[in-house]
Order: sequence, then C-alpha cells, then structure tokens
Amino acid sequence: MHLNKPAGVILAGGRSSRMGAGRKALARIDGQTLLAHVIGRLQPQVDPLLLSCEGHTTAFEAYGLPLVADLLQGYRGPLTGLYSALQYLQDKGRNNGLVLCPCDAPFIPVNLVEVMLDALQGDTTAAVVISWHGELQPTFSMWQSHHLDVIHDMVVNQGKGGLKTVLNSIPHRVVEWAPEEPSPFFNVNTPEDLEVAQMWLDHA
Repeated sequence: MHLNKPAGVILAGGRSSRMGAGRKALARIDGQTLLAHVIGRLQPQVDPLLLSCEGHTTAFEAYGLPLVADLLQGYRGPLTGLYSALQYLQDKGRNNGLVLCPCDAPFIPVNLVEVMLDALQGDTTAAVVISWHGELQPTFSMWQSHHLDVIHDMVVNQGKGGLKTVLNSIPHRVVEWAPEEPSPFFNVNTPEDLEVAQMWLDHA
C-alpha cells in the first residue's frame, strides 16, 4: 500500500470531431457520462483529482473538480494539459506525482495507480507509461513534478504537443498490461465506440 497518493488529472480538453456535436466527456453510457465513469474509477486512487480543459467553462461544474485551464491558447494536444496541471500543482506546493488519464476511457483499471507506483520502485526520477499489446498508451501515464521544466520547454519554446516526444527525452518505465476484455484502455472516439462500450457494460 502506498500512503502518499499522487494527484490525478483527467484530460477533457480534446477535440470531439468524430463524436459529432457536444463534448465527448459528456456522452452517456449506462446512464452516466463518460467523465463520470472515469471519475468513479480514478478518484479513489489519487488526491487531488483535477480536470483539464482547453479554457474556463461551466460545462463540468456539476462534478465539483478543480478545473485546470490550458495555459496556452488554442488546442495543442494532451501535452499542454499535462504542462498546465503540473504547473497548477507546483503553484499549490504539491509534488507527489501526477497521473494522467483521458476522459473517454470508461474501463480504466481500479488498480492503475498502484501498479504504476510499484513499477517506479521508489525511483521518482522516472515517468511511467502503460503499454497495451506492445503499443504505448501515453495518456495513461504518471509524471513527476521535476518533469515540468522539460515539458515547459517542449510546449512553450518548441511548440510540441505529443506526450511520446517527452517520454523519449526523459527516463521512463513501461508497464505492459496483461491482456483482458474489455480493454481497460479502450477509448470512446466515435458513436460506434460508444455502442461497443455499452455492449460490454451490458455483459458485465
């Protein structure tokens, strides 16, 4: 058991073009929004839980989470959300690490954070990233407060937007997650994906 929980941030600022109108985070399956499913699974594992968005909005007020608006204008990818959340935590004096998770993954493991902390083995110099069937899943990852300087340089000075770019520049550990169904890292990107997720929930 790990006594000091890391913080967590749910990325809810991405584009939802393939889902049609409205915010993807607020699409519903099994009577709840995608965001509610993610909150229910991730919140017990972290402290505090933040919500990352491209700008200040009232769309997520009902969830009662601190909203971290992107520090840079214009959607630039998940790296901007990570940068903004790490900066927010630094300003609050929090340095227990930060777990990243997307808003469209309703099956994230309830032991995700525990497994990532175990992978670190106390080494707080490294990031941790999940791999699924040999493919990195960088939006399911854990970062440290001291990574902020590198991320700031890539986002602000180099205009980068991808998480893999940062991972290639810092020490990191890869956790290959054992195959299971449904995939714990299944992302809902289209209305068809939403139907598949509902089917899995119906069979659960």
